Amino acid sequence: MSSGSLDELPMESWMSHLPHALWDTPLYHLAIPGSHNAITYCLDMNDRSPVDLTQPDLLQKLDKYMKPLIRPFVYKWAVTQERTIRQQLDSGVRYCDLRIARRPNDSSGDLCFYHGVYTALTVETVLMEIREWLDAHPKEVLILSFSHFLGLSQELHALLLATIRNAFTSKLCPKTEELTLRNLWASGYNVIVSYEHNICSCHGDLWPHIPYWWANKCKAEALIEDFEHRKQHGRPGGFFVTGINLTEDLKYICTHPTESLKDLVTSTYPALLSWVRDQTPGPRVGSLNIIAGDFVTESPFARTVVTLNQKLLNPSS
Repeated sequence: MSSGSLDELPMESWMSHLPHALWDTPLYHLAIPGSHNAITYCLDMNDRSPVDLTQPDLLQKLDKYMKPLIRPFVYKWAVTQERTIRQQLDSGVRYCDLRIARRPNDSSGDLCFYHGVYTALTVETVLMEIREWLDAHPKEVLILSFSHFLGLSQELHALLLATIRNAFTSKLCPKTEELTLRNLWASGYNVIVSYEHNICSCHGDLWPHIPYWWANKCKAEALIEDFEHRKQHGRPGGFFVTGINLTEDLKYICTHPTESLKDLVTSTYPALLSWVRDQTPGPRVGSLNIIAGDFVTESPFARTVVTLNQKLLNPSS
């Protein structure tokens, strides 16, 4: 493709349509859209499903004894994505934040995802969906970040690794590879797995945990101020994520009883995307790489991030 305007790329296959001039740019110098807590569209609505064990003791007790009153609040603030993983990938997302858990008192051995509540879909089911999507999009490269492991024994880590390898087989990119599109396409690799656990050092196909800039703010202005401060100190050398996901605390939730996380995100996305448009990818101090958000299909989020790569083609733009 010629180096025309990137804001017209087809989002479901934007990597394969990038101009030749970007094929040798390391992926960690590109602007890449990401999904924060990617698998929360399928939280288990069954009342028998407990809230996850990272939640405060008070919330766990209230949920146990006052479930009809408490659970609707939990769902309103736990769902960060409404669309399926296929729909997120079709929208342009190429980084997925995957938080893995084993349900307490579950003898099945199935692993799931979690955020406030555990998911109804298993890890194996979702990874096979991603595999099918990749089979149809062989030149798109995904970065899958496995982290925040909850209730995983050594044996369950081994099970998870086997599930990952069974799903992606020869698509898994070894740590020795040069991370450019040209090289990955030539090698047939299009899945980069980062793993937030010390066992990753023992496995050639597990990349180390990717740093995630999390501002822990519930207002867009405060989040932007935090990131501008971090940018002054320089970017990490490899992949890193800037999470424009807002974080609500219990005080905010209690003082906004009729709202949901989606309401908060929708009201702040104009300001956040305006800030994103001013960012630049690349190796320099102040540059960004992966930008992750909530409800990524509900706004021009992914296209806004991908279009930043135009600045690598036209440094003055």
